This record gives sequence, C-alpha cells and structure tokens, in this order.
Amino acid sequence: MNAFLQALLNPSYSFLRNALAAALLSSVLFGVLGSIVTVKRIAGLAGAISHAVLGGIGMALYLKAVKILPSITPMAGAMLFALVAALIIALVSLKAKQREDTVINAVWAIGMSVGVLFMAKTPGYTDPSSYLFGNILLVSSKDLILLAVLDVLVIILSWRFYPQLIASSFDEEFSRVRGVKTQFVFIVILVITAVSVVLLQTFVGIVMVIAMLTLPSGIASFTSKSVFSMMAGGCVFAAVFSVTGLAVSWNADLPSGAVTVVFAGIVYIGFAAGKGILKRRQAKN
Repeated sequence: MNAFLQALLNPSYSFLRNALAAALLSSVLFGVLGSIVTVKRIAGLAGAISHAVLGGIGMALYLKAVKILPSITPMAGAMLFALVAALIIALVSLKAKQREDTVINAVWAIGMSVGVLFMAKTPGYTDPSSYLFGNILLVSSKDLILLAVLDVLVIILSWRFYPQLIASSFDEEFSRVRGVKTQFVFIVILVITAVSVVLLQTFVGIVMVIAMLTLPSGIASFTSKSVFSMMAGGCVFAAVFSVTGLAVSWNADLPSGAVTVVFAGIVYIGFAAGKGILKRRQAKN
C-alpha cells in the first residue's frame, strides 16, 4: 500500500491519479445504475449491451485502419453499437416478450462475433483483450470529464424520476394505470445504461462491466431497506472495491479490472453466505 501511495504522490505518475479519479467517478454509475438494473431485473439486458459494444469497437478500428473513416474512434463505434443494441432489446422486450431471451442472446453473441471478425481483418495486430478486460491506467482527462458529466446526469435523472423508477420497478401494471410512462422509463434506462457501458468498459472492460453493475448493488441490497439506500451503499461498495483493486493491482502488477471484480465477488459471496447462515439460525429459534 505504501508503494501505491508514494506513486500516487509522484508528479510523474499523473496517469495513476487519473485512474484513481476514474475509479471514484465510475463508482457513482456502478452504484446508482447498478441498483436500478438489479431492482428491475434487467442484468441480462445490460450484459447483452455491454458485450455488443465489441462489435462497434472492432468496426471503428477496421474503418480507421483502412482509411475509410480515418477520424473515427473506438468509443464512437462502441457508442453506436451500444445504442442500437439498447433500442433493439427495448423494442423486442416491449413488443414481443416471448422472444426476449432469444434476442438478448443473439445481440450478445452477434455483437462480440462482429467485433472479432473486424479485428481479424484490421491491418496490423489488434489485441481484443485490452477492450475485453480494460485498463484503468489508460484513462485520459477527457474520459474523466465525460464520466463526471454522466455522473451528474444520472444523479439528476434518478432524483427527478425516483418515484416513477420505483413504481415501474415493483408494479409496472399499476404504475401504467396511474399514468407513469413505464415504456419510456424503460427505454431511457437502457439508453443511459448503454452510454455508461461504453465509458465504463475503459475501466473494467466489456466482460467485467456487468459484474460491477450488479455486485456492489447486490451487496448493498443485503442491508438496505430502500432503493435509495441501496444506491448509496452500492456507490460506497463500488468505490471501496475500485480503489482497493487499483492499489492491490499496482503493488502486485496485476490487471486492475480483474482484481476489482474478484474482490467484489468474494465480498458478495461472503455476504450471501452470512445471510444464509443467519436465516437458518433464525429459523431454528
């Protein structure tokens, strides 16, 4: 830990301070959006969107390498595929629920496969692992600004539409009767999740972003009595996991995203096991 703190204070290691800021800013999205995803039980949908992003990244790398669109960035391609995937999933979920699982799995698999194919045809060597597993040490100042703006947007929308979110999450039919535009709320959630996934994949990567959207909020749900407290707890847990994962990975020379998710997973299993033991003891008494 001392080595991490010394490096953090070293003027030459500005990238490490950027990584720490990204970890804290990402925690807000993980906590707030993760709670909504968990409560609405749409983790599978969020997972499909996060994996479809690879298709956009691969397409952007290919178009840039062959000079068709030399100014396109991987983030732009990822954003395009994420939004398209979100809208396709939203349309099918709202209009043809019996086909929802099939379409989710199709978007998941096709998006990743398209990305791999584009990368295979991109001149030179393209390593997909950097996009699949992420590298928080490569976060730029521009990324931090985008994360901060998205944090503010998500907090404002969550505060403004908190009653509608809660109502549509627990009783969609009753909410619709009461005048809540549940379909619009659902689409907005998916679109914001898609945009967040594109930014967050820089931190933990495409494969692991879904874990950090569910694990911190899942842990917070064990002790929370409201969605608001779940969001707050999720943010705190996500921040602890992210900063600890960054520090441990720096000292042990390991991928920070993987360390963060493994740490979060261990804590989640511990909470789940503890709750199970507590329930059995209460049942005996």
